[in-house]
Formats: sequence, C-alpha cells, structure tokens
Amino acid sequence: MLTTHRKQQILAILKENGQVVAKDVSRSMGVSEDTIRRDLRELAQDGLLQRVHGGALPASPALADFAGREQLRHEGKIAIGIAAATMIQSGQVVILDGGTTSREIARHLPLDLKATIVTHSPTIALELVDHGGLEVILIGGRFFKHSVVAVGAAAIEAISHIHADTFFMGVTGIHPKTGLTTGDYEEAAVKRALSRASAETLVLASAEKLNAASPYEVVGLEDVNGIITERTVEEELVRPYAERGITITRA
Repeated sequence: MLTTHRKQQILAILKENGQVVAKDVSRSMGVSEDTIRRDLRELAQDGLLQRVHGGALPASPALADFAGREQLRHEGKIAIGIAAATMIQSGQVVILDGGTTSREIARHLPLDLKATIVTHSPTIALELVDHGGLEVILIGGRFFKHSVVAVGAAAIEAISHIHADTFFMGVTGIHPKTGLTTGDYEEAAVKRALSRASAETLVLASAEKLNAASPYEVVGLEDVNGIITERTVEEELVRPYAERGITITRA
C-alpha cells in the first residue's frame, strides 16, 4: 500500500472512530507498527492529528494566534460568552482566562456589576475599563504574545495567593481520554494554577474544541465542574462529559 493511500486510510479511521490505535491499524493494513508510527508522526507535523501514547487523536483546529482567532469570531463564541457572563454574581471573585471566548464574557458583563475579576490577559482587562463597579486584578509575568497573556513563574506565584469562586477556562482541546489540553507548555501551567486557585472550573468549549487534543495537558476531567458549549453541538459530542458528572450548559 502506498504511503499516501495509507495516510488517507488513517485519517478516515480517525474521523470515523475519533481515535487511531497504532497496533490495530498496523494489523489491519498488514504493515509494521513502526511504519504506522512514522505515518502518524508525519501527519502530526502537518497538523492533521495529535499523537498520543499508542496512537493518535483529532488535532484541535483552535491553535491559531489571538489575532487569527479574533478574525474567526462567530455566533457560537458570542453565545457562550453571553451565557457565561450571566453566571457571574455580585460580590464574587472570578477568574477570566485569556482568549477570544473569554473576551466575549467581558464584553457582555453588565456595566453595573459589582465583583472582582482576575485575569492574566491585558486584553480582558482593557475590556473592563468602563465597568465602574468591577475591581480588576491583572496578573503579570512574561508576555506570551501568541495568546496575549502573562505566563511564567511570576504569574504562577501571584496566582497562588488568590482564592476565587469560579475560573472560566479557555482551552484548545477537550477529550475524554486526554482531558483539557492547550498548545503551549507554560500556558498550560498557568491555566492549571488558575484552576487550582478556584472553587470551580467552567470550560468554554466551542464545537471545534470538543473531542480534540493539543500537546500539553492542563487538568483532567475530574477537575472540571462544567462545560459551556454551543446549543447546536451534537449530543454524542457532549455525552462522554455528562456521564462523568460534568454539568453541560448549552448557550
């Protein structure tokens, strides 16, 4: 079987089953596992899948930089932002992650809301300038330009002194097998610290992020209290998370 044909078959299996098990594919195609692993490696380099131990999962398409993702602003993200904004109550201490969906939360907060918003994103902080009743705490650190957020040791140290009610987390992938993932090692560490600093973690997950994976784990599903996703998302995409006891909110 030609390499191109073999790769097409692998992608077809990934689309149908939601995962590729290298051992099973090598057996069905009559080639060695080393050959399949090489194919997976090359497909991963092309951004067509995410390699994991023993095979591969769908790659998250949400790995573009902030400017690129801002150009893709769509109704689903806006709806998620509106739904999340209504969950924030007066007097709460709430952490808003960086990212375009979190920006929609900030844009839809009532101007008379009295609460404390903690964020490591200067973009989010600027959205809240006109909210007179909001106390805004901006976490500093090394500026990660790709996502327009602060990362690094200084950011994690500052986060360790915060005890928030809710963290609205943005990720590039959420999958029953790998949990919550993102595309940068340091950013994953900061998100993990923010989750640990909060009584509950709610994940902002537009459709393209569900059942997709990125290279770096943030937290497992056991650390997730709820997922806010689009109203039009198919039931089978969210069922694995609901079965884990995670509250699903359709926006």
